[in-house]
Amino acid sequence: MTELSEAIPVPSVPSGLMGEPSASGRFGDFGGVYVPETLIGPCQELDQAFRSAWGDPIFREELNSLLATYAGRPSPLSECLNLSKELGVRVLLKREDLNHTGSHKINNVLGQALLANRMGKTSLVAETGAGQHGVATATAAALFGMDCVVYMGSVDIARQELNVFRMRLLGAEVRSAESGSGTLKDAVNEAMRHWVSVSESSHYCLGSVMGPHPYPWMVREFQRVIGDEARHQSAELLDGGVPDVVVASVGGGSNAAGIFTGFVDTAAQLVGVEPAGGAAISRGVPGIVHGSRSYLLQDEWGQVQEAESISAGLDYPGVGPEHSHLAATGRAVYKQVTDSEVIEAFTLLARTEGIICALECAHALAWVSRARSELQGSTVLLNLSGRGDKDVAQMMGLLG
Repeated sequence: MTELSEAIPVPSVPSGLMGEPSASGRFGDFGGVYVPETLIGPCQELDQAFRSAWGDPIFREELNSLLATYAGRPSPLSECLNLSKELGVRVLLKREDLNHTGSHKINNVLGQALLANRMGKTSLVAETGAGQHGVATATAAALFGMDCVVYMGSVDIARQELNVFRMRLLGAEVRSAESGSGTLKDAVNEAMRHWVSVSESSHYCLGSVMGPHPYPWMVREFQRVIGDEARHQSAELLDGGVPDVVVASVGGGSNAAGIFTGFVDTAAQLVGVEPAGGAAISRGVPGIVHGSRSYLLQDEWGQVQEAESISAGLDYPGVGPEHSHLAATGRAVYKQVTDSEVIEAFTLLARTEGIICALECAHALAWVSRARSELQGSTVLLNLSGRGDKDVAQMMGLLG
């Protein structure tokens, strides 16, 4: 393995990571259930239902069938010869952008919709930032014949008009979150308030590895398919070996958690890439937001600070608690990139490989591009978590 002394440390591999959380829903010092009393019951009901379903071979077989015949799994692993030549780094892409609905979000949503149906729920409620989770939830609701309400920040509605139209076309009601910054944080607030009033008949389909237990664990398990596939595919390509580096963008962190599961027990270096205007792990301190304890952007009085990112999907002041635990143990490291670096990476991938990616995963490529001198001769596996159709209009305005 190439020594990456300036980029990231060579990892130790602690045992027991990315397994089941504690009985209280904690990963080390992070996680837990910090919700109003009215949501304790629904969280406990969901925990019991997920444990029962996840241990049921019939449920697993039905989900695997949906992932194969509806979502289009397995997603391929693509070697980027042109990009690799330019960077001096062997770059492999896990192509979650080729899934039905255009991102990794469908993996989690199909699992949660199938679980909600098993629980007798008749509707789904969700939050969304860039719109990909909202589109996936609306898609699953249509498939299962369920009602669907999606909360989206007013700012994100304006910059993601295409996905708003897609959700409505699929039969979902899109509600604008007007409070605060009008972004993902505020959409989560509104969705959780809505869930309080309808929890008997509705399931909150949370989109990332955040929130109260069991969501961080459950969503990671539904995204584990990414890491499982990538481990097998990379072993075939690398003569039984593993990549030197596995990298993914991190907002809440579901796409990173999904691919990290496949390599957490190996010597591969795990790198999460946050937006410089967010960077909860890099710049935050432990705090409680949206039902769990994790790293969080907050001021000296404990007030949540607003995150800023060119990407609506990463515009979030917190991060999933398991990522906080991976950072605290040193098993994963978390880097920051600027909006200008993201724009350069977005255009670089399009120019070299003919792939227009989502701005979220352009963050991961931006770090690889910046760290190319330290990564020379390494093999880097990047989780390409979504396609960039939704971001083209925004990029047109920026690039002209």
